[in-house]
Amino acid sequence: MATGPRIYNLFPLLAGPIATWEIHLPRIKSMGFTWVFINPIEYPGFSGSLYATKDPTRLHPLIQGDSPENPAVLIRRFVAAAKDHGLSVMMDMVINHTAKDSLLAETRPQWFAHDEDGQLHSPRAVDPGDTNNVTIWGDLAEIDWRAPDFRDEKIAYFQARMAASAELGISGFRYDAAYKLPSDILRTLTQGVKSEFPDLLIIAENLGCTEEETLAMSGCGIDFFYNSSKWWDFRASWLLEQYEHDRHVAPSISFPESHDTERFATELAAYSLTLDTILKWYRLRYLFACAFSTGIMMPMGYEYGFRKKLDVCTTRASDWDEEMRDPMFDLCADIQAFNATKDSCPALNTEGPQRLLSEPGAPVIAMLREDGNHASLFLMNRDAHVSHEFPSISLLSGLNGRAFTFSELTQGFAPADLSLAGHIVLPPLEGRLFCGSAS
Repeated sequence: MATGPRIYNLFPLLAGPIATWEIHLPRIKSMGFTWVFINPIEYPGFSGSLYATKDPTRLHPLIQGDSPENPAVLIRRFVAAAKDHGLSVMMDMVINHTAKDSLLAETRPQWFAHDEDGQLHSPRAVDPGDTNNVTIWGDLAEIDWRAPDFRDEKIAYFQARMAASAELGISGFRYDAAYKLPSDILRTLTQGVKSEFPDLLIIAENLGCTEEETLAMSGCGIDFFYNSSKWWDFRASWLLEQYEHDRHVAPSISFPESHDTERFATELAAYSLTLDTILKWYRLRYLFACAFSTGIMMPMGYEYGFRKKLDVCTTRASDWDEEMRDPMFDLCADIQAFNATKDSCPALNTEGPQRLLSEPGAPVIAMLREDGNHASLFLMNRDAHVSHEFPSISLLSGLNGRAFTFSELTQGFAPADLSLAGHIVLPPLEGRLFCGSAS
């Protein structure tokens, strides 16, 4: 059975010099992850942002550290160490832009978009829900991928960069802001590098784009992209609608938080919750992310309830030391159990039709995903105060006549009775996961 990627985001500025990264590998492996994802590590421009590359042949000074060794040597050594732990390494590939003071903008200004006054154009994002809400990244210069001039040169440049990384043992890439690239560019770029390295895993960042922009990536060689389950309130219908639309393009990856979001602990702090309730929410959010889609990603520090937001400019290795002096908790064992649960169920490693069996607004959510003769069932009591019963007869009546035999996957529970006469009582903020096979 093929399994979806279980990705640990080793945030470079939090991890510190690359020569020290190996100390995290045993913990990452022990939690059941299969991939290590690294944000950009190249030498940055004036802002210091990881996503504002100035010189891709050098490492960010904080990542190079005191080592006198060549970047290629340092990267190859870390990749080899990861593989010794059974982990593959994926790197961010920023294709849409560079730093405004990049060497590329200096030597190839004709590759870039320019404003009416001739200045380098900065990329921007428009909130789909509020077109007046526009974010402009003033430290970045946008590469003009829509102009036909120099098209082949630009594609060859980025293919060569990816090939050089693959030669060092990198097994995958995440295309930052992939939806900003025209589909023909995305297709040519991806097919070109995969023709040389066919086993590369390609993930496209698509968060914040429209359905049309996601659909345009169909047939471009993308293996995975992300979904928006992190923002679901466990009530509205939009998430399953998005899932149904997007799964026909590529399978997706869920996450409980990311380097682009606030830390979950910070979000929960607004509600003055007890530590026990916070722990329940952390477990529930991670279990839900495992249950919702094929892939799962978790950023560095989630396992300890880190509170300080990951920042592409200002995060430092000292933040790790500071948070680890007084971690909120240690969820490594729980995450290992949830990843193992995901690994064991065929329906959780592919994306078939998914629907809610519970009534809208019900305190207990029941979500069924089917894949041929396999199914997964996720139950969750989103009530933080009261236990609720979910009758199995209601569950079975929602399967449109299909008969599945379900077995408990969540550790620590006696097998639940999912017969017509049975019922399940879920305590506050409890999640349960079941694997089904056609009977």
